[in-house]
Parts: sequence; C-alpha cells; structure tokens
Amino acid sequence: MKAPTKNAMSIKAGFAIALFAAFTFAQAETIKLGMSIPLSGAGANWGKGSEWLCTKAAEEIKAAGGVKVKDTAYNFECIGYDNKYNAAEGAKVAQALVARDGVKYVAGSIGVAPVRALQSLTERKGVLLFTAAWGNSIKGPKFPLTFSQMNSVNEISDPMIAHVKKLHPEIKTVALLNPNDATGQETEKVARAAWERHGVKVLVSDWYERGTSEFQPIAAKLNSLKHDVVDLASTPPADAGLVFRELKALGWDGIKVVEVGTGADGLLATGKNAVDGTYLGAAVAVSSMNPHQKELNDGVRKVTGEDINSVQIGMYDAVWALKAAMEKAQSVDPEQVAKVMPDVKFQSFFGEVGFGGKDVYGSDQQMQLPVIITQIAGTTLKEVGRVQK
Repeated sequence: MKAPTKNAMSIKAGFAIALFAAFTFAQAETIKLGMSIPLSGAGANWGKGSEWLCTKAAEEIKAAGGVKVKDTAYNFECIGYDNKYNAAEGAKVAQALVARDGVKYVAGSIGVAPVRALQSLTERKGVLLFTAAWGNSIKGPKFPLTFSQMNSVNEISDPMIAHVKKLHPEIKTVALLNPNDATGQETEKVARAAWERHGVKVLVSDWYERGTSEFQPIAAKLNSLKHDVVDLASTPPADAGLVFRELKALGWDGIKVVEVGTGADGLLATGKNAVDGTYLGAAVAVSSMNPHQKELNDGVRKVTGEDINSVQIGMYDAVWALKAAMEKAQSVDPEQVAKVMPDVKFQSFFGEVGFGGKDVYGSDQQMQLPVIITQIAGTTLKEVGRVQK
C-alpha cells in the first residue's frame, strides 16, 4: 500500500486541528444573565419585551458562534425576575438573583427603587449590572460594576424640550406630573431644570402613587392652572393615557409631552384620541426602522401586543455589549469585564455605539445612544427629531 505523502499528512493534521477546535467551541458553556424587571402591573409591557429581546440577542450570538474567550465559546441564557416595579419586590429579586441563584451578570433592570436594592448586592458581590433606571443616585464612579443601557432624563430632557420649544415657540408655562417614587423624584429634578433652562415657567409639579387608576382629581387640579404644556415625564404609558383622557374631558387641549414615553400603543389603549399629538422621548417609530429592527419589533409585538421601545431595547444592547467586553478582556470575570466596558464599541439596535457620560456622571458608564423624538399622529407614531451622540 502506498504511504501517504507529506502533503496529505499535513492536510489530515490540519483537518484534525480544525475539527478539534470546532469541537472545543461546540462544547460551549452557558452564562446566566439575570434581569430585574416588572412582569406584572403597569410596567409589565417593558418587562416582557425586555425578556424576549435579551433571549433574542443570546440566540443571535449563539448562532454566530458564541462569545470567544481563550479556548472556550460561551453562550448566554436570560432569566427574568419580576420586581413588580417596587422596592419591596426588588429586594426579594435581588436576594433570589444574586444570593440564591448566583448570577454574575444582570443584563437589565428597571425602576430606581428596585435597582437600588439590587445594586446594594451586586456591587458588594462582584456582579456586573446593566440598568435602564434613570436615577443619578445609582450611577457614577462609586458603582464601577454598574452600566446604563438606555438614555435617561439627563440625555433626553434637554434635546427633547428644545425641539418641542422650537416647534411651539409660543410655549411659556408647563405642569409636571410624576409617580411619587424614586424614579419620579429624580426625573422631576432634571425635567424641571430643563424646562426652566429653555425659558418655560413650571407652574406646578405634582405627584401620584403607582397603582392609581382614578386620575380625575389630579387632572382637575392640573386643568385649573391653564398651562401651555403638560409633561408627564416618567409616567408609564397606560397611566399617561388616562391622565390625558381626563384632561381632554375637562376641555384642556394644550401640548402633551411624555419624556419617558416609550410607544403609542399603551397611550392609545387607555387615552384613545386624547393622546393625539403627544411627544415621546423613548419611543422608536416603525416607519424609521431597518429590516433587522423591524424583525425585532415584530417579535416584541407578538409577546406584548405593542411596538418595541427604548426600555426593552436596552436589554438587547446589553447582551451585545457583554459579548464585546468579554472578548476584549478575554475573561468572564465580571470585574475584568467591567474594567474594559467603557472602551468597547459594539453593535447595538441603533448601530455601532460605545460608552460615555463622564461629564454628567463622573465616569463613562452610559451607553451613547441617539435621542429620538417621536409624536403620535392619529393611531401611528412618527419620528420628528433625532439627536445623535
């Protein structure tokens, strides 16, 4: 029998090495990604869409070969925990996620109060935390393992209010309404300052308790002030729709703004035609989406019955940011990954982005995302302005 040639042996050896490498990467390990999100109550839409998008990003990364760190390929598994958008449940979620289940990465978290409870554990236990919560109190160099995954009121308020003021130069007065919790309280400070900076007088800044279903008394109080604008700032869509419906019933027909407005569907469901013309600061118009964005939007819509929004998108983006940082660090240790995170570029829902925010928070831990200003026109949403970071 003829002996194999040297060339043939090299080819076989090369094939064996490639096969071994492929087998090694095929034996991918799984990294659990926890999420502290509302899966029930007024914020359930945000939580359910977030859970789906996290899982979708994990599937896309797996299909592309996983996260390559040294000789291992890692895949992600997303696990949602219902924080019900309050501090008490957020504390329970924190214990379950970190202490009981040993999760080392949190791909997303919603609500300042629930996130505070979670962060008190994640920073001590070496867990990397992504959050969509807006509060300045949970950001900055004091929290080296915490990163922001969506625009907050700090990024949205000024460009949004400037744009609305440009469209309506006659604006002179505004009334603010926020939920009476950590999210609302921190949002109110920034929103109030932004309106005043643009020469608009804040006539009143009022509050309501989460879970409120009767907004007629609040609307009556707001209506009595005869202001030009109502800014519902951090009010969830379903609540915002009810407020605007009550205001319309009282005859008020001014300019409507929701800085954390994440989509038309939730507002329309409760507010009907009373929300026509509302300006939103955290929504994405389907008409402005590319094919891949539309595919993700379709998936979220099947789960929630509503279009995708910036709160949910943050969970998708966080998974891709984690992949980029792990591969840059060549480590799956959360502290090592956190060290390189401020320097990575990654493919977000909106295209390639990185991190910044040192001028506001003291450290570069804020995703640099475009600020998209949309407006409800009838039953659809249209983009009316965009500020690119």
